[in-house]
Amino acid sequence: MTRANTLRVERTPALIRSQVLENLRQAILDRRLAPGQRLIERELVELTGVSRTSVREALRELAAEGLVTAIPNKGTIVTSVSAEEARQLYQVRSVLEALAGRLFVAHASAAQRRALVRALDRVDRLAASGAPILTAKDAFYDVLFEGGGNLALRSVVGSLHARVSVLRSLSLSVPGRLEHSVAELHAIVDAVVAGDADAAAAACARHVEEAGRAGLAALSEQDGG
Repeated sequence: MTRANTLRVERTPALIRSQVLENLRQAILDRRLAPGQRLIERELVELTGVSRTSVREALRELAAEGLVTAIPNKGTIVTSVSAEEARQLYQVRSVLEALAGRLFVAHASAAQRRALVRALDRVDRLAASGAPILTAKDAFYDVLFEGGGNLALRSVVGSLHARVSVLRSLSLSVPGRLEHSVAELHAIVDAVVAGDADAAAAACARHVEEAGRAGLAALSEQDGG
């Protein structure tokens, strides 16, 4: 495991549990902990500087999110996403996010529309500075799904969040994808500002489809294909 110091956890008792979970989750999303890599508790204790109990609790939560997999008699590994699994996830995301765009135009308040614009502004600033944008994109989608007012849709999307985040991280690693991704978010907001539900749905679906092309290409390259 490389760049060990980036996994160290601040010794604030009330925050240790959440910090170790977030640090390990981010390491998986950043691929510092690679798909298929075996996670040895003793090594994670050394890397994070927390107790074995805290590490085990974090691994249980990551397993519930689908980011790690516990294999009987073998231990815990970072979950690998196959090309077929990724393809299916992108198909589902395309439908769900198109619906989210349509519902947002139909139901979002003026305040929520302004919040979506502000969320996009934050993505723009981070992208321009070269900083990671995944957290800002999550915030953008939080506004989008909340504004649609459909709790069932938000629940389904939430259940997919961890695996979707892995694919987002992978697709954004493709050269040139970041710029296209930001432009696609602008198309979504432009449609929302225009009050065009059909265009918003189409822009959301296109964003996922383009991310899917990039993500599947990255998966293929990663697998030596």
